[in-house]
Amino acid sequence: MKDSIGIDISKDQLDVHRSQTGASAQFPNNPAGFRALKSWIGNSSPDLLVYEPTGPYHARFEKTFAGRLPLVKVNPLQARRFAQAQGTRAKTDAVDARMLARMGSALDLLPDAPAAEDQSDLKELQIARIALIKDQTRLKNRLKTQTLAITRCQTKARLAQIKRQITALQSEMESRINACPRRTRSYAILRSIPGIGQVAATAILIACPEIGALGKKQVACLAGLAPMTRQSGTWRGKAFIQGGRKNLRDALYMPALVAFRFNPDMKDKYRTMINTGKPAKLALTAIMRKLIELANTLIKDDREWKPKLA
Repeated sequence: MKDSIGIDISKDQLDVHRSQTGASAQFPNNPAGFRALKSWIGNSSPDLLVYEPTGPYHARFEKTFAGRLPLVKVNPLQARRFAQAQGTRAKTDAVDARMLARMGSALDLLPDAPAAEDQSDLKELQIARIALIKDQTRLKNRLKTQTLAITRCQTKARLAQIKRQITALQSEMESRINACPRRTRSYAILRSIPGIGQVAATAILIACPEIGALGKKQVACLAGLAPMTRQSGTWRGKAFIQGGRKNLRDALYMPALVAFRFNPDMKDKYRTMINTGKPAKLALTAIMRKLIELANTLIKDDREWKPKLA
């Protein structure tokens, strides 16, 4: 059995359980707590540190220990299903930590590859940009119904400010991407694919830093674009997509709309599906999947997109 440590991360604290010794502890979710946790672990490094993503609350923990300890980030739904399979219905922070430790010991989990040092910074920049885009859309809609000169003037001033802020964020993200040769090359490959522009290429690299290191099915599942088959006996249900990274799917939506019009390969696939009676939404989802699979293959092979010769 692996020596696994389960860590339940909340806003203020870390609940910890070690499977090998059965010891449990609780530490603050701050730099002082991280130092205390490292001291509690001691010199005998565990095989795994298993934890769930908890929005912004796990970011500091992940940034502190990535590359220094064998971290494994697991899907919260899978962790809950594992606990239920163990017959555990109670859900507390201490119970979750114990179940995560047991999950790491029982399953053949592998440590995650350490993320780039500035990956969390890039995510923060991207989240800020998305928030500004939403503000921009809301203000544009409000401007359509405003009649007073003062309110229209203030809304237009705020829109101009948001536009400058979005440009500054995009510029900062691109400068950070260009600072890394591997990312710079991946960015150039993505831009070579018809349909993927400047904003989409940046968003894909931030949402999927593993791109180029995954298999075809893996990257489709990661984006939540792989259809899930439903069969039981003679019953055959409709396949559908679920799970995956929503921000990655969002980054692929507009490129797919452009690709099925101007990318000859995607255009042929889209027309074939429509002509065989497939719904337009399903065909567009297939284009999104084909785009991310194509991008992953090109980055893996270190080559740019070229049109097929007739």
